[in-house]
Amino acid sequence: MLAEVVRVSSESGYKLVQVAGGAYSVHSLAYRETFHPVIGPAVEADALYVRQLRLLERLQRHTRDFVVWDVGLGAAANVLTVLRATQMVPCSLRVLSFDQTLEPLAFALEHATELGYLTGYEAEVSQLLNCHQVSFSRGPQRVHWQVHVADFPTLIAERVAEDFLEPDAVMFDAFSPAKNPAMWTQPLFARLFKLLDPARPCALPTYSRSTLFRVTLLLAGFFVGVGHATGEKEETTIAANALELIDEPLNRKWLERARRSTSAEPLWEPVYRQARLSGDTWEKLRQHPQFLCG
Repeated sequence: MLAEVVRVSSESGYKLVQVAGGAYSVHSLAYRETFHPVIGPAVEADALYVRQLRLLERLQRHTRDFVVWDVGLGAAANVLTVLRATQMVPCSLRVLSFDQTLEPLAFALEHATELGYLTGYEAEVSQLLNCHQVSFSRGPQRVHWQVHVADFPTLIAERVAEDFLEPDAVMFDAFSPAKNPAMWTQPLFARLFKLLDPARPCALPTYSRSTLFRVTLLLAGFFVGVGHATGEKEETTIAANALELIDEPLNRKWLERARRSTSAEPLWEPVYRQARLSGDTWEKLRQHPQFLCG
């Protein structure tokens, strides 16, 4: 059972809470969801993104800009944890963050001391809030961080999205499908997959392990696997356009479980519901390359 202790209330629509692991995090009053619940922002971001994306290993052998899409900037725990963990690696990081509002980030900056993970990055975060972009160096690390304040499903459906730098990694951290279904539809992930460069291996981890979401990713074109535990969840999900980026791909045994599931059909529209696989979806899943080999 998640225990939260209110420390600070805010008329902005956010409050500071202490989660069960002892760390402080930000809670959205509108969505009634806490960012990085149970184990806290930095610990979850390290497990889900830094280690699962093999960032240190990949950056050490990367010779060009390493591009990260941060879908769901929120209070910036994911980005700042990545930057801190990789600051001693000689690399050039280009971060494109997306969110419909900067309010949770502004709230987090007001409470940087309690949250902890913003410490040392207050000036950079302040410039990002004011200018929507910031460039800086930390040791051998060079960073250019830009934020797009817009409705993400609408933005990536537009022609302008084709001009964005193709990512090497996508950190996907939207509110849950039940609370924010527009961020979890099959058309959104199909469009996202088309925006990737096939010659540029890219992985996308996220906290959800739902069958519905995994089917969504597979139908979009991704290879999909079991993701690392985060403390809150025994497993998460990782997808990629290159199978070698996935340690534990979903297998035919999972496919049979998906066939029996009562909540497996993707969200084709931004309305949350649960449904069994349709006949057409099942046939497409069976023909996915991931299940035709091995």
